[in-house]
Amino acid sequence: MNWTAVALSVKLAAVVAAILLLIGVPIAHWLTFSRRRWKFLVEAVVALPLVLPPTVLGFYVLVAIGSRSPIGRAWTAWTGHGLAFTFEALVLASILYSLPFAVQPISASFAQIDTSLLEASAMLGASRWRTFFRITLPLSLDGVLAGAVLSFAHTLGEFGVVLMVGGNLPGITRTISISIYDQVQGFEYGAANQTALLLLVFSFLVLAVVYALMRKPWSLASRNQQA
Repeated sequence: MNWTAVALSVKLAAVVAAILLLIGVPIAHWLTFSRRRWKFLVEAVVALPLVLPPTVLGFYVLVAIGSRSPIGRAWTAWTGHGLAFTFEALVLASILYSLPFAVQPISASFAQIDTSLLEASAMLGASRWRTFFRITLPLSLDGVLAGAVLSFAHTLGEFGVVLMVGGNLPGITRTISISIYDQVQGFEYGAANQTALLLLVFSFLVLAVVYALMRKPWSLASRNQQA
């Protein structure tokens, strides 16, 4: 078991899940309640990683952050080194690739809220921020938690995107999925089986938790509505 790769993957997944929680909630809120006619274009962009091959997304992220790109040059001027093949590059690529796994459960949870509650809050003079933090967010905690858990688990098992953007640098960009690939390439099937089994059990537990959260009898939103 390559525990260095495991620790790096957990760190990457935690950072990505935290960032996606911050940006995914406002995106999901806008997608749910906005009445813009062109909203479907934003929905398509957010959901694109679900159907786009990881290597394709990784390639374009690599081009976008390369040494000749504006982002790459700005990063080099700021830090003194390139952005590609770094942990920060893995974070950026993973945010893009796991975005729908955070946004869609949160958006689905927002959509289940009784709009009459929001209208009543507005009629009572509550601001949009107060309504969001006192009504919308508490009634959607199950979806928010599901989005955070799914984005964490999805990032933990990424392969194509992280390989394209980060390469295979031990202790820097070698994640647990790349470690499994290396073990198979080196005919270390026993070690690969142990690492793969760890991911399999973790993935099953994550899905079990998410489905338990989304079941109505155990839904946080349902309990809040009943209260």
